[in-house]
Amino acid sequence: MADTDQDITAVLEGVDATATVSVVIVTYNSASALPALLGSLPAGLNGVDRFEVIIVDNDSRDGSAELAEAHPLRPKVIRMGRNAGYAAAINAGASTVNPKSHLLVLNPDLRLYPDAVRPLLDHLVARSVGIVVPANYREDGTLDPTLRREPSMLTAWAEAILGGTLAARLGWGEVVGEPSRYDQSGTIEWATGSALLISARARRIVGEWDESFFLYSEEVDYQRRAREAGFDIVYEPRSKVMHASGGSGASPRLYALLTSNRIRYYGRHHGAFPTAMFRLGVAAGQAARFWRGSPHRAALFSALMPLRPVSEFQANTRT
Repeated sequence: MADTDQDITAVLEGVDATATVSVVIVTYNSASALPALLGSLPAGLNGVDRFEVIIVDNDSRDGSAELAEAHPLRPKVIRMGRNAGYAAAINAGASTVNPKSHLLVLNPDLRLYPDAVRPLLDHLVARSVGIVVPANYREDGTLDPTLRREPSMLTAWAEAILGGTLAARLGWGEVVGEPSRYDQSGTIEWATGSALLISARARRIVGEWDESFFLYSEEVDYQRRAREAGFDIVYEPRSKVMHASGGSGASPRLYALLTSNRIRYYGRHHGAFPTAMFRLGVAAGQAARFWRGSPHRAALFSALMPLRPVSEFQANTRT
């Protein structure tokens, strides 16, 4: 830890909360959502003196890159030339910005509320803070519970037996479901990756995102590595974003990938027996919800079968 402390101290030289904010947005067939996000950025970044916008396009076929290039904000557009995955696209965008710039990673289906970024940025004055996350709201104005606990056998089995909603309310699930927790700022374990402000010092110490996940669990891995490097992850409810619903719940293939990556992530940090029990808990939960439709059936199959390389998913994303 002493070496890490020295590294953090070295990175802090010349870096403060007034540094440039580099907004990185990963797009994949996002043309229907992207204009609303880009339109919300000026008001959302109110009070931020210096910022830039980078769009990293994963070979969209709906004109996402062209739309971004024509937008009045004139963002920098990086064309990956393939669907490289979420983590790889973030790394590509981050590699083009100044090392002293803070990185604001946003999903393309977000909209920033006015003045959303400044409260996040204020936290980076503290040396211990590496990542700050906002409150997420659904399109109907209700709070989206995006705070999470580290995956465990307890969370997997509680969600399998009780269901995700009840397990969250009781404090046993992976989702932090207690409403009071979303009313005040504080340190968290991790949050979903729809909107993350990563400090320049954390970027330097934690390094790149793990591209082997392709999609899902890459933010869990990154935030765990941030914590292990000695950084705090902070939730700030004064910062607000609106998030349109993601696609994993409706797509059997995406839900299967989410499920396999949960198991893959857990297995990296636990032995064979705990991982087998975690996998069994995940499978039991999907089996209990088998009747709900094809996403749960696909997830059950994914949980029961040996983990496949995410490259197989990547090869099939254009079909």
